[in-house]
Amino acid sequence: MKKIALAIENFDRFGGGAESYAVELSETLVNEGWEVHFFGERWGEEPKAAVFHPIHISRYLPTWLKILLFALKHRRLIRREHFDVVLGFGNTICMNIYQSHGGVHWFSTFRKVYCERNPVLRFFKRLIIFLSLKHYVRNWIESAPFRTTPTPRIIAISDMIRRDYVKYYHVNGEHIDLVYNGIDQDKFNVTSLHTHRQEVRNKYAIAENEIVFVFVSYDLKKKGIEALVSAAGILKQGTALPFRILVVGGRPYPSLQRIIKKKDLTETIIFTGPSKAVPEIYAASDVFVLPTYYDACSLVVLEAMLCGLPAITTEYNGIAGILSDGKNSYVISHPPDCAELAARMKDLLCEEKRIALSREAVLVGQLYTKSRNHNAMLKIINEVAVG
Repeated sequence: MKKIALAIENFDRFGGGAESYAVELSETLVNEGWEVHFFGERWGEEPKAAVFHPIHISRYLPTWLKILLFALKHRRLIRREHFDVVLGFGNTICMNIYQSHGGVHWFSTFRKVYCERNPVLRFFKRLIIFLSLKHYVRNWIESAPFRTTPTPRIIAISDMIRRDYVKYYHVNGEHIDLVYNGIDQDKFNVTSLHTHRQEVRNKYAIAENEIVFVFVSYDLKKKGIEALVSAAGILKQGTALPFRILVVGGRPYPSLQRIIKKKDLTETIIFTGPSKAVPEIYAASDVFVLPTYYDACSLVVLEAMLCGLPAITTEYNGIAGILSDGKNSYVISHPPDCAELAARMKDLLCEEKRIALSREAVLVGQLYTKSRNHNAMLKIINEVAVG
C-alpha cells in the first residue's frame, strides 16, 4: 500500500478552505487505496482511516516560533519512516509535492494591508511587516520548495498564483501544474434553492421581495466587509428596492458595528455567526459578494456559483481567472472601491440581469468540481510516487 503524508495545523472539515480541502482530498486517497497520514496540531477525526501524528506546539510561544517549530518538528517526524508522497500546503519545509492555498506570502500580506483604509495606519502596518520576524520566518518556510533539490512538484491553485510564483521566485511557469479548486456538486447545487429558500428566509425574517446579498468568511476585514458595508450605504441611498445582507462566519468587531450604525444599516445587515448550513443559506440568497483584498482561489465563490448565485469579487481573488466580468459574475478592481461595488450590486437588483448571470454562473461552477480536482491531484500524486 502506498503511503502519503499531509501536514496542516488543523485537519477539520469546518476549519477553513485549506483545512476542508485536505480532509476531502484524503477521503478520496483512502478510497483509492492509499494509506493516509496526517501531521498537525488538531484533527476532526475524519476520515476515520487516516493515521494522525500530533505535533505539539505550546500556545504561549510567539507566533514566529510556533510557525518555525511546526515546520521543523514535521521534518523530523517525516524522516522517521518512508512515505511515497509528502504533500505540503505551505507550512512545511520537507515535501515532494507543494500546493499552497495561501499563495506567495509577501504578495498576500501587502495586498491585505489595503484593508486598513486610513493611509497613516496603512503605512505603519507596512512598517511592522518589514520589522516582524513572523513574516520573514513564514517567507523562509514557504520558499522552501523553490530552493530544494530536487525541486518538488509545484501545483498552483489558480493562474494568479502561478503568475505570482513566476514573478517572485523567478521560476518557469511551464513547470508549474495548474489545478483549480473544485466543489462537491452533491452538496452545492441549484436544487437546494427550491428546498431551503423559504425556511432560511423565515428564520432570519427576510421578506420574499427582498434581494439578499450573502458574504461568507471568518476573517471579515481582510475579505472586504468594510467595503461591502460602505457600498451598502451608497446602495441604500440610491435605490428604493429592498435588500438585505447576510454575513456568515465571523462576528462583527466594535469598529465595524459603529460603521454599520452610522450608515443606518443595523436592520439591513444580518450576522449569522459560524454556520455548518452554508448551502442552505446560499439557497435563501440571490447574489454572492466577496470584495476580498486577497484570496488564492476562493472556494466560497465556486460554492455560491454552483448554487446559482452570480458573484461579485475582486481581481486579486485567484478565482477571478475563470470568471467573465458581466457575463457570469462581476470582477471589481483592487483595492475594492465601494462606489464600484455599489454599482455592481445595483445592477444585480435587476431580476432580469440577475437571472442571466445566474444561469451562466452555474455553467462555470459545473466545470470546476471536486471530482475533477481530485482526479488531477491523483494523477500528479501517482506520478510522483512512481518517480
